[in-house]
Amino acid sequence: MREFLDRERYDTQDLRRIIAILRSPGGCPWDAKQTHASIKKNFIEETYEVVEAINRGDDALLCEELGDVLLQVALHTQMASERGAFDWDSATDGICRKLIQRHPHVFGDTKVTGVENVLSNWDAIKRHSKGQGSATEAMASVPRELPALMRATKLQKKAAKEGFDWPGVDGALERLEEEIRELRGEIAAGDPAACRDELGDVLFSAVNVSRFLPDCDAEEALTAASDKFYTRFASVEKNAMAEGIDMKTASLEELDRLWDNAKNRIAKK
Repeated sequence: MREFLDRERYDTQDLRRIIAILRSPGGCPWDAKQTHASIKKNFIEETYEVVEAINRGDDALLCEELGDVLLQVALHTQMASERGAFDWDSATDGICRKLIQRHPHVFGDTKVTGVENVLSNWDAIKRHSKGQGSATEAMASVPRELPALMRATKLQKKAAKEGFDWPGVDGALERLEEEIRELRGEIAAGDPAACRDELGDVLFSAVNVSRFLPDCDAEEALTAASDKFYTRFASVEKNAMAEGIDMKTASLEELDRLWDNAKNRIAKK
């Protein structure tokens, strides 16, 4: 395999050949034993690392992480090819056909007036091509494996397109407050299953509120809140250590004071 050593530059065809060699007899034992199921979480992790690179604005890291995603694509298509199911070219052919079909304003004679018109056409073409005759069928196509907040948003948006929606944020807020009251009631009753059910309703309703807020995505909002909590907690821990306070045995009043101090200090920066 010395032909692959010391190349000045590799291309997509090289990647496909390398993966085929790694999976073949005499190749890599680890690569050879992998299945679609065994590496599916790797694909998710690599995708999130791409998102991280985008958020950082790091082009070098983005290039590297996109390469890792290509590796996952190459592995899955090679596995499928070995089973005689489909290959890289089949997947490429499929996405090319889909892009052409869903852009009739570019590759056909359809006229559009703007982005909203494009998205409306895309959704209609997608539903037609997938044989989705109802909103319920369209909802069923939303993967259950998506992050929960993201899936909730997609389901709510599909329902909203059918007119099943609040006229504004006030209605969504009232439903959120109602769900919180119901959660309080179940907590008081002490039924774990009912509490879990009502908590789910609270979270789902909170996502509904986010849809009515400008430039607010529930998934990103929660990520930002988690970042904020991490930063404040780090400050609390640092100050507790400086004051000789054991957080595990500290009173609630002491912890509240440390938290408020951290909150105010960070807010002033």
